[in-house]
Amino acid sequence: MELLLAFLALVGCLVLAICISRSSKGRSSSSHSSDDQEEPYKRTRNSPSGTQEKQPKPFDATSARQLPEQRIIQGSAYVTDGDTIVIERTQIRLFGVDAPELDHPFGKKAKWAMVKLCKGHKIRAEVSDEDDYGRVVARCYLPDGRDLSAEMVKQGLAIDWPKFSGGIYRKMETPDARKKLWLADARQKGRMHVWDKFKSSQAKR
Repeated sequence: MELLLAFLALVGCLVLAICISRSSKGRSSSSHSSDDQEEPYKRTRNSPSGTQEKQPKPFDATSARQLPEQRIIQGSAYVTDGDTIVIERTQIRLFGVDAPELDHPFGKKAKWAMVKLCKGHKIRAEVSDEDDYGRVVARCYLPDGRDLSAEMVKQGLAIDWPKFSGGIYRKMETPDARKKLWLADARQKGRMHVWDKFKSSQAKR
């Protein structure tokens, strides 16, 4: 009889120990799952993966400086407009050309032409200048060696900017390019009142 009582007491102790152990693990697991839970990714207005289309801030030529050594940036390109791309979070302005702004005539067409050129490719950007905000100017190339600036000019969706290019893309311009991209042409000639007039007419619509 004494042996039976001792056996029952031992079994009771084992059951109690198991219950306590399980309870402790449950609390620990709950605590870890709460601590380890990652904060969900939030898209911002400036995120390349966001859906809001926004005109990129222009390269600041007044603070631009030539780099002492050539800097290479390579990777997939996110296209923001017809002459601006982003690679590895660096905003890159295509060397020597001027494409229309997104809200200007042919602006969206220029952007999607650039998207088509860059899609599925790693772009090589050879940086020449950088401004105070980390934005750069670069000669950008497709894997087959084609110059993105030249390709956009040949399609009639960008014009040469001789002040910065030395005129190397001028002969590639389509005959009607400056007529189509009249706002870009006006900017190059310093006629910014033409831009103001265009903005005013758009605001009235």
